[in-house]
Amino acid sequence: MIEILLFILAYLLGSIPSGLIVGKVGYGVDIREHGSGNLGGTNTFRTLGVKAGLIVTISDILKGTLAASLPILLNVDLHPLLVGIFAVIGHTYPIFAKFKGGKAVATSAGLLLFSEPIMFITMILFFFLILFITKYVSLSSMLAGVYGIVYSLFTKDIPLIIVISLLTIFVIYRHRANIKRIMNKTEPKVKWLSFNKNK
Repeated sequence: MIEILLFILAYLLGSIPSGLIVGKVGYGVDIREHGSGNLGGTNTFRTLGVKAGLIVTISDILKGTLAASLPILLNVDLHPLLVGIFAVIGHTYPIFAKFKGGKAVATSAGLLLFSEPIMFITMILFFFLILFITKYVSLSSMLAGVYGIVYSLFTKDIPLIIVISLLTIFVIYRHRANIKRIMNKTEPKVKWLSFNKNK
């Protein structure tokens, strides 16, 4: 019974719509009505700017971190990643925002921040490397997940391999529209990550 309650609590944590809260409380804007309509950090950056984008992204990461830490905090014999998955589901399909949330990237990263901090750091570095090269946030997110799978294989940690693989597949699925736009060369690129100020 306690395990089910833990899953529900993790889902509710993930369901907290950071983008919606920051947009409405701080800016009087519903970001679902702007940009991609997504509640994640990327759309917040594009719609409300760097400060709001950072707040939302960090909040979404910490939702996953807190959810993954619940078994330790409450002394329940469950794998942190297993509990954390429910926060990712909550972030993507939040009960507090009509089940329309983010694309699972930041909250998924939050699980790793708790359970595999070194892996988390290297994935962030890989993400920014790909972002610097391609200027596509969506592509960088998906490739960071693929990198995570490769990294996990060297750990020989079966639960980690399974979870990171499932999360990467889910992230790619959530970005299927972005993939089409990348192929059509209509996907927006970040404009700030460049040494050339004229770009």
